[in-house]
Amino acid sequence: MDGHIEVERKRRLPDDGTTVARMLAGLGWTPDAPVTEVDTYYSRPDVDYMETVECLRVRRRGDFAEITYKPPTSAATHSADDMISKKETNVLLAFDQAQQADQLLENIGMRRLVQVEKHRTTYRHAMHPGVSVSIDAVTGAGFFVETEVISDAPDTAAVRVDQTEARLGVAGLPTVDLPYRDLVLEQQVAR
Repeated sequence: MDGHIEVERKRRLPDDGTTVARMLAGLGWTPDAPVTEVDTYYSRPDVDYMETVECLRVRRRGDFAEITYKPPTSAATHSADDMISKKETNVLLAFDQAQQADQLLENIGMRRLVQVEKHRTTYRHAMHPGVSVSIDAVTGAGFFVETEVISDAPDTAAVRVDQTEARLGVAGLPTVDLPYRDLVLEQQVAR
């Protein structure tokens, strides 16, 4: 997917996602099998990724694992309406290498920030290729709907996110401008 950018926006759900799931099904969206992702986030000792809104994580999902890096957030990558457009760098791992990846990052001085557990069901529609809608239950943070478009044309992708949210009736829900990492950390600090 070289050259492609992930354009996404997430919104907080007022319930556990059942209402949106019914709406998606009624409009012909089909769910993938639900997955649980466990992400361990890191930061550099000399740069606070919480301030720059960079992402370095090791993800585990079933028998899948990867390391992901997302560059810093700026006005160019995060619009006023909470649309986020960033190019990710992903390195696939064998599942049994995730622990070694964690150890490698810690050995080179990366600071472990938090671990986030997310239960996700992603929906797709044959008439909307490249668009996905996910309902996420994030332990310690709540329930969310995330609309995502993978594209090499960020402006067109942003329009497709807007159109999809409008069709699904979720455009009026509050947007979330923080990554799940930050939301979980906020909740941990509040306790």
